[in-house]
This record gives sequence, structure tokens and C-alpha cells, in this order.
Amino acid sequence: MENNILERWRLILGGDDAEGTGCNLSGEMAEMDAALGALYEFERKGKFNYGDTKSKKGGSESSNPNVARWLGDIRKYFPQSVVQVMQNDAMQMDGLKEKMLFEPEILEQATPDVHLVANLMELGKLIPSKTKDTARRVVQKVVEDLLEKLSHTTTQAIRGAINRATKNKRPRYNEIDWNTTIRKNLKHYQHEYKTIIPEVRIGYGRKTKRSLKDIVLCLDQSGSMGQSVVYSGIFGAVMASIPAVSTKMVVFDTAVVDLTEDLKDPVDLLFGVQLGGGTDINKALGYCQEIIGKPDDTIMLLITDLYEGGNQGQMRKRMDEIVSSGVQLICLLALDDSGAPYYDHANAQFLSKLGVPVFACTPDMFPEMMAAAIGRQNMQQWAGDRGISLKGSKGQ
Repeated sequence: MENNILERWRLILGGDDAEGTGCNLSGEMAEMDAALGALYEFERKGKFNYGDTKSKKGGSESSNPNVARWLGDIRKYFPQSVVQVMQNDAMQMDGLKEKMLFEPEILEQATPDVHLVANLMELGKLIPSKTKDTARRVVQKVVEDLLEKLSHTTTQAIRGAINRATKNKRPRYNEIDWNTTIRKNLKHYQHEYKTIIPEVRIGYGRKTKRSLKDIVLCLDQSGSMGQSVVYSGIFGAVMASIPAVSTKMVVFDTAVVDLTEDLKDPVDLLFGVQLGGGTDINKALGYCQEIIGKPDDTIMLLITDLYEGGNQGQMRKRMDEIVSSGVQLICLLALDDSGAPYYDHANAQFLSKLGVPVFACTPDMFPEMMAAAIGRQNMQQWAGDRGISLKGSKGQ
């Protein structure tokens, strides 16, 4: 047991002369140490030493085959959760990120996940043509996995919310909402017959070709919003497939791009995004004002950290106008699993005073959040009940 603990400390401390464990690693533990050392010494030394010997003290100059071998080995020696952390750490290191993403044979070795897609989106047009097909396959794999995980829950939540929001009191038999009807008629219970007389019948709304809700996703594509962009694209594509809602997607930095037509293919949509650059929320809000046709039936999700690089005074004026027009505005500081985001506190407080809920949302909670918004629930209370209100967020 003691040797096992020393070996773990040896892996954590890295084996420098002053690390103090006096522990020599061998076998698989030595190979794990070489994989860790290759990554976390790269930042200090600027070289990726992961040679055929897999020895921390040996190895060769930084080379692309070594990076490919390293990606394969970390999947061999570490669990999936650790692989994703190590791979994401590598993506944060200039020089190493390019080696991983610019060579198709190396990119094929990477574990597809949201972080990897966000990095591919950030590099965008810099990705060489020889790697673009591989990059597309990576993005396609992540999109398919996320659609499989998230689409059913989202569709069910939104359809259920639409049905509940469009009840009618003269339903046909197959349109009756029995749970609600029974609750409404409990006072008419007949003890003699041990049954309820349904004097009031509540039914689901009849289907209509006209959308019952318009949803506008207005998405900040600055570099810090990478994961939010990926998840927003997936959810946007799912919502676009639901006839009862009409979904538009707008992305912005200092320019505004309408990607609504790309919602039918989320892979094309994600490749149409260019992460990075400045931020002009005011300009994006102005565009959204132009495309909103039914303010009273519109839910607008502004997904941004609220750091405005444009005209802040005009931005706040537009926010006020949008809320006053009847649009149900919700600000998501992040749509990802990364925890509490950094955001502009002053602008968040301004929105809060307008009655606009401001909070971060994990992908797993997004379907429930949309259902609550469609049902016209108090969204500030909804967020507060789940511990994700503005007060609980973290900022600068």
C-alpha cells in the first residue's frame, strides 16, 4: 500500500530532482509518467519529448508521429475522463494545439468531444485543406453523439410545454388531458357512484400549421463561448425540427451572421461559426429586433458573457425596447458544463432590473429551462430554485 501511495505521489510531482519521493517507476506506471511528462513539460521546455522509448529522460525532438503515439497511449493508460482533461490541456498550449489539429493522421487519434470541436471552430479557416475532411468527421461524430443524447429529452419537453400552453375547454375525446381534467373536477366526486362527473373538460390544443412560439437564439461567438456555441447549435437544430416552434439562430462578434438556414445541418452550422474576435452585442440585438415578427409569442435567448465591445448605452436601450415590446428575453451567461462563468456584472444587473433572468445553464438542464419558458413560468424563480440564479454565479 505504501509503495502504491509513493508511486501516485511520484506521478503527481513529476520526478524532478527535488520531488522527494525517492520512488523509481517501472512498467505501466513509467509509461503513464512519460505520457504525463510529455504534456506538462511541453509548456516549460517548448519540446514534445515522447520518443520510442517512452522515457521521460530520453525521447526525440518534437515530432508529429510522437504526438499521434501519445494520443493513442493516453487512451490506453488513463480513463476517458482523464483523457479528455489531458487532451483539453494540450489544446491550450500554443504549438501543441496546431500539431494535434493540422495533421489528419493525428486528429484521427484524438478523442472527439465538445472541447475538440470548439478548438476546431476557433482555428476555422486556418485548418489546412488536407485536414478538413478529418475535421468534419470529428465534428460529425460529436454532433451525432450529442443529438442522440439530447434530442429526445428536448423534443419531449418542448412538445409537452406547447401542449400544456395551448389547452382548450371543448376538446374532442382523443384531445382530453385526463390528469388535468380529473384535478379540475375533484369537487364533483359522487360518493354514491364512486366516480367523478367531468363537468369541465380540459384538452390539449389542436395542431396548427402556424408556429405557436418563435424562438430566437442570439449567440456570442467570441473565443470564451466555444462550448456554448457547440451546444447552442445542437439545441437549435433539435428545436428547428419541432413544427410547433419556429427557431432562428443568429451569431455575432463585431459582425452579425444569420445561420437559421444551416439549422437543418448542425455540422455545416458549426463550420460556419468563427470563434474569436470582438463583441458587438448592440449590433446583434438590432438585427434581432428586425427579425422578430410576433413579440408576444417570442422567446429570445441571448447567450453571452455580456462584455460589450460596441455601444453599451445603445445596447441597454435595445434590451429595454425588446423587453417592452413583449418579447420574453432570457440571458444565458454560458451553455456548457464548465461551471460558473465570468461575465460583466453591471450589464447583468441592468438586465435583472428589467426583469430579465440571467444565469448559466448546463446542457442537461436546457430542455427543462425551455419548457419552463414556453409555459411562461417565472424564470428567475425557476433558476433560483435550482441554485443557478445570478447571485450564485461567479464573475470578475
